[in-house]
Amino acid sequence: MVGQRNVTVAYGGGTPFLRLVAAISTFAGWCSAGMIVAAVGITCQMIFIRFVMNGSTVWQTEAVIYLIVAATLIGLSYVQRLRGHVNVDLIPLALPLKARLILVFVTLLASILIVSIMLFYGYKYWQFAWDRGWRSDTVWGIQLWIPYLSIPIGFGLLLLQLIADLVAVIIGVKKPFDLEDP
Repeated sequence: MVGQRNVTVAYGGGTPFLRLVAAISTFAGWCSAGMIVAAVGITCQMIFIRFVMNGSTVWQTEAVIYLIVAATLIGLSYVQRLRGHVNVDLIPLALPLKARLILVFVTLLASILIVSIMLFYGYKYWQFAWDRGWRSDTVWGIQLWIPYLSIPIGFGLLLLQLIADLVAVIIGVKKPFDLEDP
């Protein structure tokens, strides 16, 4: 029941903007899940090559690392959409509605600011790798702008979801901290 409540709260209705952001975050969640499945498949293939075929692996370890990191970053917006992160709602539960509303605005605005900073510097880092043509120092030698692209994409998607959360609270589609009125 809790999962169903979260899905409904995470914009079953609302404006076209909220529905679009929800769809984008859901798509990002599916992409993230796909990356995790791919990483598991590559790990199984790597184990087979190493221990059954007694061969060496070149790209598998690095690919799994990049896939898991990318899955984590790309999946941020989906986790935020479904409120899948760890919540400690002792303070919001103790507050009256007006104070709860102020707290949710402060929390969301602070989160938007921090994620915006991460997006800015993540993009600069990605662009630096792109401009310099950085490659990994491994035998595979992948161009690092490819895995680093998950940094600005992931934080950009999270920023978009946080803005949608703020809009949803402002227009009344979502209650502060998804809690019922005291």
